[in-house]
Amino acid sequence: MPKQHLNTKILSIENFPQGSPLPYKVLDATHINAAYPEQKLEIRGGGYGSDAAAHPTNANQFYALTDRGPNADFDGIAGKGKQFLVPNYTPSIGLFELQADGKIIKVAELLLKDNQGNPISGLPNPKALGGTNEVPYDINGQPMTVNPDLPFDEVTNPIKTDIHGLDPEGLAALTDGSFWVSDEYGPHLVHYDANGVEIARINAFANDERNNVIVNGKPILLPTEFTKRRANRGMEALTITPDQSTLVGIMESSMDNPNKSGRLSSLVRIITINLVSGQIAQYLYRLDKAEHVTSGIVAINEQAFYLIEHDRKLPLQDKSATKLIYKIDISQATDIEAIINDENVKQDAKLGLLVEGQTLEQLIAENEENWQILQEMAIKPVKKTLVVDVLASLNYPHDKLEGLWLRQDGSLGLLNDDDFAMTDTEIVDAQSSVEQKYLDQEKTIEDANRLYIVMPRA
Repeated sequence: MPKQHLNTKILSIENFPQGSPLPYKVLDATHINAAYPEQKLEIRGGGYGSDAAAHPTNANQFYALTDRGPNADFDGIAGKGKQFLVPNYTPSIGLFELQADGKIIKVAELLLKDNQGNPISGLPNPKALGGTNEVPYDINGQPMTVNPDLPFDEVTNPIKTDIHGLDPEGLAALTDGSFWVSDEYGPHLVHYDANGVEIARINAFANDERNNVIVNGKPILLPTEFTKRRANRGMEALTITPDQSTLVGIMESSMDNPNKSGRLSSLVRIITINLVSGQIAQYLYRLDKAEHVTSGIVAINEQAFYLIEHDRKLPLQDKSATKLIYKIDISQATDIEAIINDENVKQDAKLGLLVEGQTLEQLIAENEENWQILQEMAIKPVKKTLVVDVLASLNYPHDKLEGLWLRQDGSLGLLNDDDFAMTDTEIVDAQSSVEQKYLDQEKTIEDANRLYIVMPRA
């Protein structure tokens, strides 16, 4: 990324046209638009909706992150998985700038690369390092295999995986020009230098030699229970404290801990990783509803953060849609990593903290009122205060609210994920049906990456 000079003339909310679109180019226009078969599907890149982060010096610039690339649910000869519609796609970080008239331009694009400098893909990881048995299919509906010239065979020509494959979801931009990115597979936390090359990694797999953030002679690892994340519901959001010492990430949903029964709970885990001392802390966040997700976090200071909680519903199609921004405070919350074993609680090496033999996810999934049991044991979740009801404040028609940009004047830039302007509708006869992503039931309003700016309540 090019070096930027300090820019203090920040564009005010009053002069900003809400819903200003981000620029895009067409990646592919060869597929049929299932909504209108006489039209071609326009896959747009775009796709800068996974997260956002402030440029460290330029008040009118922000970074935005793509996810793994255009894909659709697919059920083929090797089982259920994803069809990669632009198979050579490389996830990237874009640098964008607000102009005086509110128009957004793209200043630069940074492709993410492995530790050898090769562009990464969005393909699934090996099972031992974050894979979830997801089958990748090519644009012709055939399994992507180790040898693409031969038919799929589980023994002689198995499914192709990518040890460097990433589904980026969280972004922290550092003052030295580097970035930390979190993903939904492992989950992995990956440190990229200013050229987009991987220089460090943190995950929960002790046998992954790329875990090279060493403190006191040992690599920093995520707690083992984070391997219980739900497929496609891993570490959705990431930030770094203003002193640049501590990464703070939050899982998208409750984990499958110890099994799928845990996903019925409203309990979500926040993790803090001090990159200097190596100390890891875990805190609990209580969703308003178990079916909600968290999708963005940004540090205000070392204890307070803004956080997105929402339901992924389209407001033009469902009047119950909810998009909220909370201010959370971890200073009075309980670090569950620091709890000492006694007759009621135990730190389990694989499942994390157990309460009377149950995982925290099991306890809350069994009964929402069991939050009170944790309270009585002095296990307190983070405090949360509503600061923006997005749908009450803005004409916001999108389903996914994922990018959160804390601006120099204290306002928040909100960025939606448009999924490369495409979506899958249903699987018919082992074929995916993909169409433009529409916001309304009548399928007349196409989704797009757009930026909104709001001022949170004090």
